[in-house]
Amino acid sequence: MVVFGPSDVVRLQGAEVLHVTGFRPDHDRIVAAGGKVALDAPLGHAGLAVVCLPRNRVEGLGRIAQALAALTPGGILFVDGQKTDGIDTALKKMRSALAVMGVASKAHGKIAWLQRPDPLPPVLAEWRANAAPRPNADGFLTAPGMFSADGLDPASALLIENFPSNATGLAADLGAGWGALSAALLTQAPGLTGLDLVEADHAALQAAQTNVTDTRARFHWADATRWGGGPYDLIVANPPFHVARTAEPSLGQAFIRTAANLLRPKGRLLMVANRQLPYEASFEAAFHSWSPLTTTTHYKILTATRPRSTRRAA
Repeated sequence: MVVFGPSDVVRLQGAEVLHVTGFRPDHDRIVAAGGKVALDAPLGHAGLAVVCLPRNRVEGLGRIAQALAALTPGGILFVDGQKTDGIDTALKKMRSALAVMGVASKAHGKIAWLQRPDPLPPVLAEWRANAAPRPNADGFLTAPGMFSADGLDPASALLIENFPSNATGLAADLGAGWGALSAALLTQAPGLTGLDLVEADHAALQAAQTNVTDTRARFHWADATRWGGGPYDLIVANPPFHVARTAEPSLGQAFIRTAANLLRPKGRLLMVANRQLPYEASFEAAFHSWSPLTTTTHYKILTATRPRSTRRAA
């Protein structure tokens, strides 16, 4: 069996179960539970595959095509998705190209199943091509499902406007995505000796390696909230704040705590966030000195120095 999707299917274990994911926290959880995990699945080897649909619909169709290619002819594919994540649209697309055998509904989700046809319909190649990386409007390589794949988001643009051009030493971009912040920081701060891009999404990190060509950049596939690099003179971050479609401020709060652990005593954190997110108490708990740097109608930039953490270097 091959499972394409998130960590809530980690309970599907066994010698014959392969989890396919590029999200480092899921990868680490599966490995810790004794499971097998990979970035892709061998072609035509599995008799059963499960796809958990992501939020992005183009990415989801690409994942379905990827799973069908991993099956042997006649193998069974299950597609699991929430209505809010586009399962009905995916089903419509699947029925236009494939013989869906059945659909079961429960609560706000559906599961559909079908047999892998032989040969595979040509439209599946189109689904995979549509989900593949390509240059966005700004000329950066991105792919459907990555954060702000179409171009630079307003929050990141605001943070870039406030980057210190006189920054020196070693810096880190926590949750670097496809590299927008890092590319700008390295251009604007020639005095930096190095920049660590830390990103949990393997595909986004691969895109960043294309987008950020400065030799001072180093790339790390890792959960930013568990990163142990540094110590750093500067950290920049535009942290995620969603789990599925639910706002979850604890993600940004974890970024703040991690940054405090990674900075030198005189190091500085620059973080952008949606204005309504409750991060001020976390800054107060993690730093001796912090303040809002700038605030707009929708966003705020918070800056901090003198971390309270004991994991520091002079």
